[in-house]
Amino acid sequence: MPRRPRVLPAGVPVHIIQRGHNREPCFFADRDYSRYLDHLKEFTTQFDCAVHAYCLMTNHVHLLLTPRGAESATLLMKHLGQRYVQYVNRCYSRTGTLWEGRFRSFLIQSDVYLLTCYRYLELNPVRAGMCEDPAEWRWSSYRASAGFDEAPPYLALGELLALFSVDPGRAVSLYRDFIDQGLTS
Repeated sequence: MPRRPRVLPAGVPVHIIQRGHNREPCFFADRDYSRYLDHLKEFTTQFDCAVHAYCLMTNHVHLLLTPRGAESATLLMKHLGQRYVQYVNRCYSRTGTLWEGRFRSFLIQSDVYLLTCYRYLELNPVRAGMCEDPAEWRWSSYRASAGFDEAPPYLALGELLALFSVDPGRAVSLYRDFIDQGLTS
């Protein structure tokens, strides 16, 4: 039976999750995370997607993005997944799949759900016990979103910060507070 086509309309934010096969690791060293982000940068430009947040965990990936074309997100994930698997298989002398099937995607149709996704992504490493503060996890967008690091060119922070304030400094401060509130709930 053929797979149902994905409906990821242009201009609608989407939360994408891709897991390692059998929930096994898909990142084995710091260089792997860096390589994945390099590929993400390349393909977000090529396939015209705005990345709002990301979190790379040891055995799965979360992306919050807005495709600007009807096929943008699907093509991004196809090429990103293929390129990264080729890299891992070459570096670690392995064969076969790395990912557990197709990526999962969830359309985000309200600002409340959008903010819930941001908080979920940013706090994922804390909830998994990998760190105590989201700023400690190098492989998420939190450090850039919270103003600790310069944002990479593919990270679209304007829409996020506009949800908090028109003043960029105040927006960053309010965003940090918003994420911190998730630590106590």
